Amino acid sequence: MNIINPDGKKVITVEKDLCGKKISLEINRVGFRSTASVIVRYGETVVLGTAMVSDKPVQQDFFPLSIDYEEKFYAAGKISGSRFIKREGRPSDEAILIGRLIDRPIRPLFPKGYRREIQVVSTVLSTDPNFRPDMIAMIAASSALTLTGTPFDGPVAGLRIGRVGGEYKAFLTPEERAESDLDLVVAGIESGITMVEAGAKEVPEEVIVKGLEWAHKNLQPAIELQKELAKIVKPTQQEYELLLPGEEIQKEVAEWAKGKLGAKVRAPHPKHTEMVNEVRADFHAAMEERYGEEYDEKRSEYDEAFTMEAHKDLRRGIIEESVRPDGRKLTEVRPLSSQVSLLPRAHGSSLFTRGVTQALNVVTLANLSYAQIVDTMEVSDGERRYMHHYNAPGYTVGEVKRLGSPGRREIGHGYLAERALVPVLPPEEDFPYAIRSVTEIMSQNGSTSMAATCSSCMALMDAGVPIKRPVSGIAMGLMMDNGTPYVLSDIADAEDFAGDMDFKVTGTTEGVTALQMDMKVHGLPVEILEKAIEQSKAGRAHILEHMLSVIPAYRESLSPYAPQIEKLKINPEKIGTIIGKGGETINKITSETGAEINIADDGLVTVSSPDAESIKKAMEWIESLVEEPEVGKVYTGKVVTIKDFGAFVNILPGTDGMLHISNISNDRVDKVTDVLKEGQEVKVRIDSIDDKGRIGLNMKNIKQD
Repeated sequence: MNIINPDGKKVITVEKDLCGKKISLEINRVGFRSTASVIVRYGETVVLGTAMVSDKPVQQDFFPLSIDYEEKFYAAGKISGSRFIKREGRPSDEAILIGRLIDRPIRPLFPKGYRREIQVVSTVLSTDPNFRPDMIAMIAASSALTLTGTPFDGPVAGLRIGRVGGEYKAFLTPEERAESDLDLVVAGIESGITMVEAGAKEVPEEVIVKGLEWAHKNLQPAIELQKELAKIVKPTQQEYELLLPGEEIQKEVAEWAKGKLGAKVRAPHPKHTEMVNEVRADFHAAMEERYGEEYDEKRSEYDEAFTMEAHKDLRRGIIEESVRPDGRKLTEVRPLSSQVSLLPRAHGSSLFTRGVTQALNVVTLANLSYAQIVDTMEVSDGERRYMHHYNAPGYTVGEVKRLGSPGRREIGHGYLAERALVPVLPPEEDFPYAIRSVTEIMSQNGSTSMAATCSSCMALMDAGVPIKRPVSGIAMGLMMDNGTPYVLSDIADAEDFAGDMDFKVTGTTEGVTALQMDMKVHGLPVEILEKAIEQSKAGRAHILEHMLSVIPAYRESLSPYAPQIEKLKINPEKIGTIIGKGGETINKITSETGAEINIADDGLVTVSSPDAESIKKAMEWIESLVEEPEVGKVYTGKVVTIKDFGAFVNILPGTDGMLHISNISNDRVDKVTDVLKEGQEVKVRIDSIDDKGRIGLNMKNIKQD
């Protein structure tokens, strides 16, 4: 049906093949009041991308861009599993992380100094359960922005790929994702890559590099399709001004700063920052003397010009002299110091310090029933057994800052550190604990997420968690100069602000476990990213060597304050026997023994308690409920029914066997009731179990009490 919207515009649809399936972009069907809106369809996934652009620039010192990902439970035919809240409210952590994933490749593609307020929302209206909708949401956001006429240097597209059977593939099914050793998100423009994020099961660096190449090549149709739509729409190009220092002011600042920065302010942080701020104060004093009272109106513009000149000076030192602002070489890591077991009652703790960046991590162990239930729009919900939480109050950056719930940055940093450790955690069957790892940042000066990774690894080892291998992490930076890359190991704040890339990589001696790359330049070729990945290996190895000098291996025993847990694997068909009617049996076990019991769907039963005797009683009770009958084994049973031909004896909960009259005694028995009566306890041996599960019992040659 050719719908005409209130403005008389016809619905326009363009489509193209993307990774073996049709993707379509459609406009003029919905969102008539938005600056631009696009419906993207891929399989049964439908995402609405909307962009709103303000009429006037705002007077702020940052670009007011917000990008949100809205998950709707109805998109998957679900109602929230929360008992009390059924409508969508605060975004889940997963939705916040996807919003960040979409934001990161888009934000750098606007020019510095652009100040129009922009709000982009990707709303998932329908989701195909066979793949995740996040990359379709990224394409929807970029498509809407491309039609706004703003100075957006897109379009952008992304692919989430995995590796199954050694082959790269996009839009993996849940089963393929479970099998894949790589979960790699690559976003880019036509000419290069603008963002990378990955979780991996200790894969070699070359696997990552080949995945980058594969993904960037295969996302091109989504970029071409957006350009095709823009060519049809021909959006009116917005008139705007960049709020940047004027050319004359910048030239004046550069002239004043000659000989005052460079080698004269090189020192470890915080001394370097203090020295630069002293020069900044001298600069403002000189300008006040030059311009008098009228300088107050120009001060902010001159201050920004000074910041830009300081960044240029920092880059010059690296590019021309291979010397960083704190005097380090390009591959040099800041001084390291760490310790473990700081907190006496914690199950595990560590303090990791790198330069001025410092992270305290505390690990808490609990029964698997404390795992976090994940309740999102996506069908493949489940539980998080390992949870990493990251906190960074204002004092960590020397600021007065109101305390509140964690923001997008805190959630993102915690998730990155979590992904870094998940591949080396022991399976539930071997270590039946829920694990909460909390990083309290004590001080910040670059790459706190990597400090969180290192400190959490040491705290896990201190807690006695039998990890497969220790994990270390490092943040890499980049300065581009006329096509020549200068890669920096272990970047600090100043290098991050002045640089062209922030690249974090974690891994073991065997390979990479997590990756996150954000580019500030408009796309980079794979070759440059490959160089950064390769250089990171030496930095990670250096940091890992330091960590192992503090705690060489995980503790052989758990903290005495950690709960004791015993495990038992049962036939899943026996779960109902333990639970009982309406939970009667399991409630009785917990109330009488004081132990806590958790039962997984696959039949893994865990019993926890601070008291070993409580665990023992509960385990014996459960074992008696689920024990499978075994031929040749002697049981103490109760006679439940007597027949002319023999008796039925209950040997296990819910399990009876047949004791034939000929097997009651070595002597001849004329009547069963001559020897047995209902309710009597007897010892019997299982002689046989037939193919229908019927059990034959025998009392001969067994001494009775």
